[in-house]
Amino acid sequence: MPGPINSPSNAIDPWDERATLDDTKRRKGPSKTMFTRRSFLAMSVAAAATTAGLPQQIQANTTEFDPTPQFVKIKKEFLPGQMLILPRSYYLYFVTEPKKAIRYGVGVGKAGLEFKGTATIDVKKEWPTWRPTQEMIERDPRTYSKFVNNDYVQPGGPGNPLGARALYLFQNGVDTYFRIHGTTQPESIGQSWSNGCIRMLNEHVMDLYERVPIGTVVTVL
Repeated sequence: MPGPINSPSNAIDPWDERATLDDTKRRKGPSKTMFTRRSFLAMSVAAAATTAGLPQQIQANTTEFDPTPQFVKIKKEFLPGQMLILPRSYYLYFVTEPKKAIRYGVGVGKAGLEFKGTATIDVKKEWPTWRPTQEMIERDPRTYSKFVNNDYVQPGGPGNPLGARALYLFQNGVDTYFRIHGTTQPESIGQSWSNGCIRMLNEHVMDLYERVPIGTVVTVL
């Protein structure tokens, strides 16, 4: 069961009045293309270029970063069951009811590796196994040396980089290779350290895991 969440009465996040989910609506349609994370990133960059003229959706949050899960007020345009992630602010929001969401602090991808766009959570796993993508191995073979020239998959457990839980992001039924997951590096929360995935403290991702169903729409702004 999800744990208790702080609920400060004056917690308000400055969502832009012009922001709507239509600005980041997921395109629908079947796809049989096999994606790598590299090809997906290339398409994400191209898609971002086509939307450069859109109004800024989220105003900068100038308050001190606080990763503690807490209820906050949001604009009514964001619908219950929707998940939103603001990499520049290092926050993830899960909308629980009209004008109200749970906010969690997160870690995000390094520049050029981050995911942007809309996806759905099609798979959820407790204590997931892990293997770095081929792009990650090629980019840093020393760090991922035990995965070079083999099919080794690291078992789930406290030492696994995905931590206690993982939510797998898909687009049109195709794995994007991006995840929302726990971490073995709590100091990375509030930082841009990862290879593109969204990191959470293990206790926080365990709470989120219990709240979100398969099919949840995730928008990274």
